[in-house]
Amino acid sequence: MTKTKPKPSRKTKAALLRDMLERPDGAKLDDLCKATGWQAHTVRAALSGLRKAGHIIERGRDATGQSVYRIATPPEAGQ
Repeated sequence: MTKTKPKPSRKTKAALLRDMLERPDGAKLDDLCKATGWQAHTVRAALSGLRKAGHIIERGRDATGQSVYRIATPPEAGQ
């Protein structure tokens, strides 16, 4: 009997979105769309879901005037 190696767990798109937003410089909407393959309205809906889960999402502007989103603080542990 041959043993097969277990496949590494796949990272969800929601987890990818959170990781990008947790970077110190945040992420632009276009970058979030490209990384997830989602349309802009779907990314914005996911941002709303993160807000509902307790994350504080900051929206700022970069040097070119594009919106940059970033998670300011994670939700409280145990909630």
